Amino acid sequence: MNVHVWHGHAIRVGVPAGCTALVLALTGTAAQAHTPAHAHRDPARQALPAGDGWASYGSGTTGGAAAEAAHVRTVTDWAQFTAALAEGGDAPRIIKVKGTIDAVADGCDALAVPGYDFDAYLETYAPETWGLERDLTDEPDDSPEGLRRASAAHQDAVIKVNVPSDTTIIGVGRDAAIKGASLQIKDVDNVIVRNLTLESPVDCFPQWDPTDGDRGNWNSEYDTVVVHGATHVWLDHNTFTDGAHPDSAAPTHFGMLYQQHDGELDIVKGANHVTASWNVFTEHDKTILIGNSDSESTAVGDRGKLKATFHHNLFEDLTERTPRVRFGQVDVYNNHFVAGSGYGYSFGVGKESQLVAEHNAFTLPQGISPAKVLKRWNDSPITARHNLVNGRPVDLIAVHNAEIPEETLRSGAGWTPALRKAVHPAWAVPALVGLGAGAGRLR
Repeated sequence: MNVHVWHGHAIRVGVPAGCTALVLALTGTAAQAHTPAHAHRDPARQALPAGDGWASYGSGTTGGAAAEAAHVRTVTDWAQFTAALAEGGDAPRIIKVKGTIDAVADGCDALAVPGYDFDAYLETYAPETWGLERDLTDEPDDSPEGLRRASAAHQDAVIKVNVPSDTTIIGVGRDAAIKGASLQIKDVDNVIVRNLTLESPVDCFPQWDPTDGDRGNWNSEYDTVVVHGATHVWLDHNTFTDGAHPDSAAPTHFGMLYQQHDGELDIVKGANHVTASWNVFTEHDKTILIGNSDSESTAVGDRGKLKATFHHNLFEDLTERTPRVRFGQVDVYNNHFVAGSGYGYSFGVGKESQLVAEHNAFTLPQGISPAKVLKRWNDSPITARHNLVNGRPVDLIAVHNAEIPEETLRSGAGWTPALRKAVHPAWAVPALVGLGAGAGRLR
């Protein structure tokens, strides 16, 4: 076993003796596979290569590659970024992000409406005072909950930005980042987001719901990236992280975690043809949701859509949903999953999902069974083949069914992915992904 150091972690790479040269050869192959032939050009004008996942289907994904010079902007702060998104009408655009852009540079206090006081909120809605039988829906506008609602509405208006069709957003160099924003790729077509560290937005004003569960719960808003009804979206070489605000550092109030994060990536409401390649997803709880509801009204718009590909991504120190899938034909191959102590599961098998998981590598700590990789939420078939756990082949469906028979899974998703570029053996994936994935590694 070789050891590859990635972000300070020693990751075991299941490489058979004598195969070091082959790993190096594959590393070169991987670099070529995710570097288009015209890489000498401005990477902001690169399109998704043909055959590279679901986002290459049909018309493909070119983002703002055709943008005229007048519609290419380099931005260094939030005001410039939002202006660049809003200007230019329907013309293709390229937005180059230089340095760190912070959507909430002045902090949460600047978003609170006059009169909002968190200590007063805690005092008013403490379970020993308010109880756990009634929610806060009917609280008036001048109550602590009403003032929280108004503050939350202010934050919503500030940090959510709509990304137009035919747009490329790309980081310049190795240290480009967007903090605290929620990128809404909503009801548009042909969007590329590359080479950015995307630090999850912090919900400054989570809501306490006394009726959520037996003890009540804090509920937060704001996903980092939302693909909502959009088509042809390529997310490449980004790092999704909670950054300076991990859940592990969050306080508890009323005996429950004061949750200030939602998801890192949502693909919902009939979105279709998405490719996520060479990204890092790290330090998060509810990571990726594909299809947001089991309801029949939602299903009508989701059936036959929600088609997404995930390849050569690093999923590190996450709790769950990498991804959780409803309805969609989702192809997950050549990814590296590195579990931490808070690991819940990787693949959530949801209503009418058609998930194919092949040639992936899993690094699980001692004491975590491979049976936890799969989680059955509904009785939907799944294809899971040629995957390695700690360097050894494991039939993920068989081990799951043997250890969790009350959640038996059926094999065979019913379709065969055709839109794949280079497919590497699972034993080589940790090294390849460790060398190539994430922001600042775009070649």
